[in-house]
Amino acid sequence: MTGHWEHFNHDADIGVRGFGPSKEAAFAEAALATTAVVTDPATIHATEPVEVHCEAANDDLLLADWLNALVYEMDTRHMLFRRFDVHINDHHLDARVWGERVVPARHQPAVEIKGATYTELGVHRTKDDGWLAQCVVDV
Repeated sequence: MTGHWEHFNHDADIGVRGFGPSKEAAFAEAALATTAVVTDPATIHATEPVEVHCEAANDDLLLADWLNALVYEMDTRHMLFRRFDVHINDHHLDARVWGERVVPARHQPAVEIKGATYTELGVHRTKDDGWLAQCVVDV
């Protein structure tokens, strides 16, 4: 199984899903789906690394914390991220993410993400022994 992401409709907000052969890959794809809510990830040059760390009581809450940490980094650093190297040990996540500062003319940001929500929040194995990580992001 290769990783991929998709969006799903949810009222006025947007659902993000990440699929991957490992939990880490699914979290990375969910992060890419989150970036894709704002802009086409192909327009982002993954040149500046940023460290992200978070932990939670379970995988579901870890996903929400992870995506909210990325939204925080995007907002405070005025950056967009395209590459994600995620490591999960128990319910502790360490990641290095790469991106660049927003260039409005090239990135043409569509919306601003307010945060990941607990709506449709879930992390679990799929029928093909892969992983799914999903939630709705508030835009």
